[in-house]
Amino acid sequence: MVYRHASIPAAVAAITQLGAVHGYLVDATEGADAFTDANLARYRAVVFLLTTGDVLDVDQQTAFERYIRAGGGFVGVHSASDTEYGWSWYGQLVGAYFQRHPALQPAVIRIEDPGHPSMASLPASWMRTDEWYDFRTNPRGAVHVLATVDESTYTGGGMGRDHPIVWCHPFDGGQSWYTAIGHAAESYADPLFLSHLEGGIESVAGISRSC
Repeated sequence: MVYRHASIPAAVAAITQLGAVHGYLVDATEGADAFTDANLARYRAVVFLLTTGDVLDVDQQTAFERYIRAGGGFVGVHSASDTEYGWSWYGQLVGAYFQRHPALQPAVIRIEDPGHPSMASLPASWMRTDEWYDFRTNPRGAVHVLATVDESTYTGGGMGRDHPIVWCHPFDGGQSWYTAIGHAAESYADPLFLSHLEGGIESVAGISRSC
């Protein structure tokens, strides 16, 4: 059974509002039939917002690959890394696949690149409560790490001293930005998290500095 985040409505509403404030249009859908060449060409960025499991068929996957290769932007939020395990291209686009997480709890995020738009409004040590994902592989080296979570500040982490939690990278002609933050609905009413998310969207859409 695929897990569905209860925070999805709040997350969709938050990104829609970000678009209204910052001057871009947002379309939200759970229909995979939106993944066609003609439809994707209308967008500067596609957000996989709290997705889980297999969401696209082979034709839709191929259309999305063409979209990225044509310079499209990708944003993955939280469980976007818990999506499409059988599609290796997608795993490379995101940067890593989810493995496990301990209980929801507070921890400290350490900012590595304060100059990136998604980091610019955040404190150097950012305390927040979330689900702290461990990944099947450490993406460092394949991606540009923007922030790590400090495993000494919570219990149950499994990646050790280097635990990337936000990153970006150019990939296959396009731009990718991923944040593992954003499990709970409360995140989508948090001004710091919203500025983080907005910076990620703008960076892959070509509105501000990319990775």
